[in-house]
Amino acid sequence: MSSLDARLGALRGTAPPVPHNARTLAALTANPSCERRLVMDAAGIDKDALAAHLGHARPLQKSQLALDYGLAFERKVTAQGGTPLVPLLRQALGLTLPEVSYADVNSVGSDHDTSSLGIRHARTRHLVLSAAHRKSEPRTLLDHPVLRLTVAGHQVYLEPDVVAFQHNGTFRIVEIKSFPVIHGQADPAKVTAALFQAAAYVLALRELLEDDGLPPEHVSDTVVLVNPRNFSHHPTATPHDARPQIKTLSRLLGRLHRLPELLDQIPSRTTFDLAPGPDKKPTRPRGDLVAALATTRPHYTSGCRHHCDLALHCRTEARNQGSTKTLGTAVGEDLAGIDTIATALALTDGHLHPSRDQKDITQALRHAHRIHADLRTGRA
Repeated sequence: MSSLDARLGALRGTAPPVPHNARTLAALTANPSCERRLVMDAAGIDKDALAAHLGHARPLQKSQLALDYGLAFERKVTAQGGTPLVPLLRQALGLTLPEVSYADVNSVGSDHDTSSLGIRHARTRHLVLSAAHRKSEPRTLLDHPVLRLTVAGHQVYLEPDVVAFQHNGTFRIVEIKSFPVIHGQADPAKVTAALFQAAAYVLALRELLEDDGLPPEHVSDTVVLVNPRNFSHHPTATPHDARPQIKTLSRLLGRLHRLPELLDQIPSRTTFDLAPGPDKKPTRPRGDLVAALATTRPHYTSGCRHHCDLALHCRTEARNQGSTKTLGTAVGEDLAGIDTIATALALTDGHLHPSRDQKDITQALRHAHRIHADLRTGRA
């Protein structure tokens, strides 16, 4: 075990590491400035367990009805050896696919067997490399493949929906999502989130090819999203250029090499272990855990509530510090360079002299204060 692994293990304590997946990697991109999140995820710490022990409500989860709908839609798209998917790919990519072979990697031993991730990864690797080296073979659809991506020096298993191999020797990631495309338009936020997940699969597939000496360019930047059309259960496929998401995620994964530097800033005896008792319930004093969390530097934004289990704790922490980040993204951007509400108020009422960089925002604050005062006195 390396010294880095040992340090991360000490931070995690007795709990087993929580493995990464495409969703957790995509969530990292939502707030890349948060060093707390970076350290927690690198160590595989269960942020949900920490938040629950601190008494914070869990973020909203998808309903079972929504999960069942998504699973039913995926099964419809991949039914009969991927037959419904082939014409969608023909139309979306403008490719001629006269013949397609299909393999469901979810079960390697038999149709009723759910194999381990390691076995499924070995099968995926064999199928991908066989298709890559023999381009004259029928076009290949791999359903439920398992890829691996190096994250902070560790290999993480990832499971895309489908990997499509096309006639020109180029692989494309196909993701099946249950949010609808209505009159040709899908929710932009959901599309971006889906493309960040797909970016992790693109990088993992490129890593697989590179390990075998093949050019990573054989994996396309174009990702195909398959969604329900309008309010029906009928699928439609849309190609998307995922280059921005691929570059962002690649850059973020590169930042994980800063881990030793970040860990050096945390006291050596710090741990986030919940010290479970014989009944598996945490025994760690909450105040002790809060103090441990304070040794890491967060970067709270209002968007954290949508992707991080510790968002409510970080929000409380930011409020106690009077951070302008708690006033919302728009206000935080308008007050760029002013970190606390107390500083903003002091600049507004003249108790604090603005620096050269603060003169413009101070003038705007005082103007807004005058308008507010006029409105309150009825002079506006």
